[in-house]
Amino acid sequence: MTHNIRNIWLDYKSEVLFFLVLSACAALSHWLARFIPVDLFDGPITAIQNACTCTVCLFGAILMFVHSEGMRIRKAWGIALLSWGIADAFFLWQTYFMDVPSLNIGADAMTAFELLVANLLGWLLLIYPTEVLRPGWLNWQRTLQQLLPMCALVALDYLLLIDLSPVVALYPMVLFILVITHLHTYRIWCEENYSSMERVDIQWIVRYLLILLVIGLSFLYMYFTDNHARAFTQQWLLLLLFGYSTVEILFRPDPWVVARSNASVRPAQQPFAPYREALATWMETEKPYLNPDLRLIDLQRVLPLNRTYLSQLINTEYGCSFYQFVTRYRIEEAKRLMTEQPDMKVQDIAQQSGFSDRKVFYRTFTRETGSSPSEWMAKCRNL
Repeated sequence: MTHNIRNIWLDYKSEVLFFLVLSACAALSHWLARFIPVDLFDGPITAIQNACTCTVCLFGAILMFVHSEGMRIRKAWGIALLSWGIADAFFLWQTYFMDVPSLNIGADAMTAFELLVANLLGWLLLIYPTEVLRPGWLNWQRTLQQLLPMCALVALDYLLLIDLSPVVALYPMVLFILVITHLHTYRIWCEENYSSMERVDIQWIVRYLLILLVIGLSFLYMYFTDNHARAFTQQWLLLLLFGYSTVEILFRPDPWVVARSNASVRPAQQPFAPYREALATWMETEKPYLNPDLRLIDLQRVLPLNRTYLSQLINTEYGCSFYQFVTRYRIEEAKRLMTEQPDMKVQDIAQQSGFSDRKVFYRTFTRETGSSPSEWMAKCRNL
């Protein structure tokens, strides 16, 4: 149990620190916002924040659609940005030009209708991580299954004259938890197809979800308090999410592209043993694991198998994922270098054993061996 907790900490240390820092900044912002005068907040501050959010969303949506390159994840994020941009533009127009505040984010309690609109916009932010974690899973039927309960709660709030707004406010957390349940399956898939977790979206998706969590908690605070500046923190958190995420998504490849491999299929009656021997020979002689970007489909250079059978070969013959399989070779290579050259720098060992950088090598080596590279090298010097 302690070992597993330590491994989780090593894998997600930077994400945990990111969450703690962002949460502390949000809490400080909520506290400072209480001292903003009502006129100042309802006037220029809210207008500037919404204008910035609208601009970033609409510009980001254009970038996503122009550079979608057939990637559903970019289109999904483009739809979310476009929806938020239009919503903010409408809010600015009806509040500051038409003077018809149909949607209020000020000091008055939020109505069920306002919560419904806010939750619909929040749900749009869950489309991107859902599409990344499970491509094609969110269809029209599942969309209705997620949104109808929220709409039904708002209808009951009006028809039965029962205050269900707290339940409506908490409902997005249910959808958020649903997305979280896909994370473990996605990590397993990545480990079966990639030799380096830094080359895929696991850490980024975790960070994205953590930002959403802070925004959700900020929203709940905004709902359960009556301070006039309660939306101040919510707005800059959203602006951070839109700007930061747009840049990340725009420059990230689709990790699921390997799933569209069209290699030949292994006959059902063919045993795995000959392929294991060919793979072992290739790994020991050519040392492809020294390439930090090695992927599962790269094994097709020596094995006439498709992605599914390659994964089955690794799982069946070695009892591990592709990521763990390649990591074992890299760790052994690092141990060999440290034994033969105990004065070698850790940075050089990481580079020459196939790890993407020093931090990844340090974290992986410590997790797999129970000792840090420096501790292992000290043992080698004392032999």
